[in-house]
Amino acid sequence: MSDPAPIAAAREDGRTTLTEAEGKRLLASAGVETTDFRVCETADAAVEAADAVGYPVVVKVSSPAVTHKTDWAGGIGVAVGLDSPEAVRDAAAGVLAAAGERGVDADVLVETAVDLDRGTEVIVGGVRDPSFGPVVLTGLGGVFTEIFEDTTHRIAPIDHAEARSAIEELHAVELLHGHRGSDPADVDALAAVVVAVGELVADRPIAELDVNPLLATADGVIALDALVVLES
Repeated sequence: MSDPAPIAAAREDGRTTLTEAEGKRLLASAGVETTDFRVCETADAAVEAADAVGYPVVVKVSSPAVTHKTDWAGGIGVAVGLDSPEAVRDAAAGVLAAAGERGVDADVLVETAVDLDRGTEVIVGGVRDPSFGPVVLTGLGGVFTEIFEDTTHRIAPIDHAEARSAIEELHAVELLHGHRGSDPADVDALAAVVVAVGELVADRPIAELDVNPLLATADGVIALDALVVLES
């Protein structure tokens, strides 16, 4: 059973949007692997966090008010592939300065960088549809989500066999099976995430949950980002 604490924390603050860290903690409690991360209030703390999780790292703005981090503040909301304390300090200071200029209450999230070439970026998500109730979806993720719109949908919750079936219906499933010599992804691990997300949307007061990207590799799957919006 997933940990209700991240949702309770948002409710206590009067928020309907979880931070990325809260979303990842919710996913982790449901058995979904996430990147190792720390949330920091200062640039110096961000450097300490980078030392703890190991270089290279990614630095992101962390705030429930910022849901699209890549586009925020002219692209300063996400800095990838940082391999030195100086780079981390500069990126974190830039995020905090931009937040202050915009009146946004924000921290900095520092996480382990993951080589995207190791696998295929996938989206797994869920919504509470007014007609059908909880629905779980999966499809091609990352920057390709809106371009190809290659997704399948199921009414949640679903079992492992149905999750596998939904994945196999994707037009891009051959990317997961191994394409032009690449290693096939662990589709069973991906199906387990689809099941877990479906259960979260069915069991918790969640209006929308997006895990995008979720990197599917031969060794398993790992959530690189998470957006959770609660029912108001």
